[in-house]
Amino acid sequence: MILEVALLDVKQGQQAAFETAFAEAQQIVSGMSGYLSHQLQKCIEKDNRYLLLVNWETLADHQVGFRQSAEYQQWRELLHHFYENFPEVEHFTTLYPNEA
Repeated sequence: MILEVALLDVKQGQQAAFETAFAEAQQIVSGMSGYLSHQLQKCIEKDNRYLLLVNWETLADHQVGFRQSAEYQQWRELLHHFYENFPEVEHFTTLYPNEA
């Protein structure tokens, strides 16, 4: 499993509109091949900062399957105009799972 991590800084005053658009956009990503789950979290200290976490089966599912799809173009149209700067996206793999 691969964890995609994106720190999203939304333009001030656009938070509510971003959250509404994300509610629609999440339906796009959740329908993609290799998608497992996602979370969108809102920062407490900075009210325009969000953390997007998406679990994918493989790195290619995100970078090729999603990013090179027609669905990604819809995702871009819904969300990218909200960002102050284009977010840096990184991918992580689990080293020590907590299996409590």
